[in-house]
Amino acid sequence: MKLSSNSLLTINELSKNEILQLIELGIKLKQNSKTDKHIDSMKNKTMVMIFQKPSTRTRISFELSMLQLGGNVVSLSHNDLQLALGESIEDTAKTLSIYSDIIVARVYEHKHLELLASNSNVPVINGLSNTFHPCQILADFMTIKEHKKNLQNIKIVWIGDCTNVCNSLIYGCSKLGINMSIATPKGYEPKSDVIKESQKYIEIEISENPLNVINNADVIMTDTFISIHNLNDQKERTQKFLPTYRVNNSLMKKANKDAIFLHCLPAKRGYEVTNSVLDGKQSVIWNEVENRLYMQKALLLSLFNL
Repeated sequence: MKLSSNSLLTINELSKNEILQLIELGIKLKQNSKTDKHIDSMKNKTMVMIFQKPSTRTRISFELSMLQLGGNVVSLSHNDLQLALGESIEDTAKTLSIYSDIIVARVYEHKHLELLASNSNVPVINGLSNTFHPCQILADFMTIKEHKKNLQNIKIVWIGDCTNVCNSLIYGCSKLGINMSIATPKGYEPKSDVIKESQKYIEIEISENPLNVINNADVIMTDTFISIHNLNDQKERTQKFLPTYRVNNSLMKKANKDAIFLHCLPAKRGYEVTNSVLDGKQSVIWNEVENRLYMQKALLLSLFNL
């Protein structure tokens, strides 16, 4: 499968069929990991990775994906590049396009990714921006498909801060026709343009009370409300989110008995989720982590039609 978009900055650039095919390819790659016919598919190709932000799962899963597919990887922090000394994103993009076959960038401002992609001659993948995290949600849909067997007639509930992951989840649900429910404090809602565009295709319920949305939930998802870009208002956020938006056993019991819990990680244990939920039987977070590897492989292969 060849993706219609040359890069992946948001899930909104993918069609429903492309998302479903990426999920199926990811599952096949996982099932056949010991006899992977794609083992040398990326031979003689090089991926450059840029990190303005720290990374564990995104960095390792992309690096291992490229290496296991036979390619090469160059990982750079922002300070390793002349970007740190004032070189423009445009000039950086053109330079990296000469040396590499694909660029993965983890940045603060999403507009910087757009500049990078518009000035690059090779595909650019969003490894995370403050606004979107498409690769995480693709792996999350793969995880949900594995546990729920389908992506139809399920109820997904997001509880807590509407982060970049939540914005990407909304776009993904709108593509797949999955209605969503969200519980978040006033002022912490998803991006208004994401909601406006997605509501053309799905119903999105937003409440300030988790108890109003948790009934009949098949999938419960959350993310940290204290991250590297909002440390300055940590005290205010803690007061806003706790204890109402902490996912605990009491809340999980109000969902369907076979509901699963997802968290993109890293988690602030005891804040947005309790240890008993994170480490409990309904948690699928380690499947979610594992699936990042196979979804990155599926994405790389599909961008190059391999």
